[in-house]
Amino acid sequence: MEGWSRRRIGSFGRIVTGGTPRTGDEAAWGNGVPFITPTEIDYSLRNPLAGRRLSREGVAGLQTKSLPAGSVLFVCIGFSTGKVSFAEFPVITNQQINSVVPSDADSSLYLYYSLKHYAPEIRRMASGSTTPIVNKTQFSDFEVRAPSRAEQCAIAEVLGALDDKIALNERIRQSALSLAGACYESVGTGNEPEVLGGLAELFDGPHATPHKTPTGPWFLSISSLKSGYLDLAESAHLSEEDFPRWTRRVQPQGGDVLFSYETRLGDAALMPPGVRGSLGRRMALLRSKSVAVSGSLLLHAYLAPAFQEEIKRRAIHGATVDRLPLKEMPGWRISLPAAGERERLSAKLDALHTTVVQIADENRTLAELRDHLLPQLVTGKLRVKDATRVVEEAV
Repeated sequence: MEGWSRRRIGSFGRIVTGGTPRTGDEAAWGNGVPFITPTEIDYSLRNPLAGRRLSREGVAGLQTKSLPAGSVLFVCIGFSTGKVSFAEFPVITNQQINSVVPSDADSSLYLYYSLKHYAPEIRRMASGSTTPIVNKTQFSDFEVRAPSRAEQCAIAEVLGALDDKIALNERIRQSALSLAGACYESVGTGNEPEVLGGLAELFDGPHATPHKTPTGPWFLSISSLKSGYLDLAESAHLSEEDFPRWTRRVQPQGGDVLFSYETRLGDAALMPPGVRGSLGRRMALLRSKSVAVSGSLLLHAYLAPAFQEEIKRRAIHGATVDRLPLKEMPGWRISLPAAGERERLSAKLDALHTTVVQIADENRTLAELRDHLLPQLVTGKLRVKDATRVVEEAV
C-alpha cells in the first residue's frame, strides 16, 4: 500500500529493558511510581494495572529504567511472552519486559496496536525449552508494517475509541461491584451464623482438563474469578462433544457462586445467566437452596470479611498449594443479614450484578470488533474511513 514500509521495532524509539530492586530492599517500595510485571498486564485491557509502587529511593535505584507516559511495554521472558501494554503514566517494569519509548516522529499508540498484532510472531522467536526468551536484539530487529505518522495517528484514534469505551465500562463495572459490597456491609448480619450446607448445595468440578477449542461452551478457569466478577476473557472453550462429560457432576447456572478451592483461596464470582460452561480445575460452586437467599446475597456473604477469615482459618496449607477441604465446607458457618432484610438486599444486589453482566457483554462485543479491525488496519488492508463508520455505530 502506498506510503507504507517495513520497519524495525527499534527504529520507533529507545528500547529499555526493565529491572528489579535488590531482594530484601524494603526501602525501595512505597507509594510512588507503579512497578509493572507481566502479572499487571491484562490481555483484555490496554493499560497496565497498578501493582506495587516504588519509593523515591526505589525509583532512584532504577533511574535508567524509568519510562515516560506513552511507552509501549512488551513481555519478552516467560510464558506470558507476547503480552503488550500501553503506559498512560510513568512506570518502571521488571526485567521480563522490554519497552519502547517512541520518538515524536511516530505514534506510540499505533505502535502498541501494531505489536498487539505481531505478538504471536514475536513469541514464536522465543528460545529456551523451560523459559521462553525473546532477547533485546531479536525484539529490536523484528520488522512491522507502518504508514506515515498522520496515518498512524488516524488508525490509533479508531482503535483507541473502542478501547476508551471498554475502559469506561470497566470503571462502571468496578463501581457497581464496589457498591454491591458496600450495600451488603451496610446492612449487617443476623445474630447467629448459619450452617453453609443448610443454605446451599456444594458441587465440585472436574479434576482434569479437556482439549481446548477455539469456540464452544466455556471451560471456566479460576483466573476468571475476580472479586465477584466472572471475566470470561480468562477462560477457554471446549467442544460440544466433550461438554456432556465435563458437566456430568454439575452444569453451572445463572446465580451459582463459583469459587476456587486451591491457590486463589477466597476468590469467588457469580455465574451470569445464559452462559454455557463447565467448572474448571480447582473450581467448585455453591447453589442456593432457597429463593430467600439469592446467589448475589450468598456471593457477598462469601466475600465478606467474616467468611474470608473462616477460609483462612480452615485452609489446609500444603507443600505446593493451599486448599479448602470441600467435604468439610457444608459444616462451616456463614453470616447473613437478618431474615427480614434479605429480600430487599437481594433485589439491590441482583440489580447491580445485572449491570455488571450487561457491561461485560457489551465489552466482549466491543473487544471482538476491535480484534477484527486491528489486523486489517495495522497492515493497511482496511481504510481508516471505512473502519471509522463501523466504530461510530458501535460506540
